Amino acid sequence: MQVFGNVATQPEVKKSKASGKAYFEFRLAESQRGVDAEPTWYTVRVMKDSKPLLDRGDFVKVTGKLKTDFYLSREGKPTGTLLIIAFEAAKIAKPSSVAAEVTG
Repeated sequence: MQVFGNVATQPEVKKSKASGKAYFEFRLAESQRGVDAEPTWYTVRVMKDSKPLLDRGDFVKVTGKLKTDFYLSREGKPTGTLLIIAFEAAKIAKPSSVAAEVTG
């Protein structure tokens, strides 16, 4: 699957409990203008041990496999998230606020 959206959290390194390998994870907000008032939220897991060149606010294209990840919340309630196991997470444009600063 392929998703376009904004990086909502700074990518952070994590380690797999099963294999011990490092990966990077961040939250992504996908919004379809004119269709949904609320964005669709994804957790993106980039399965590489080198930090992706992404920052919070970047507009990105993510390509990967969609999964659901269920867990217990801090309050002990069952919850879940849409998880993308990413093969690629690439910046495709600067955020509009940065573009305005550069041209202004």
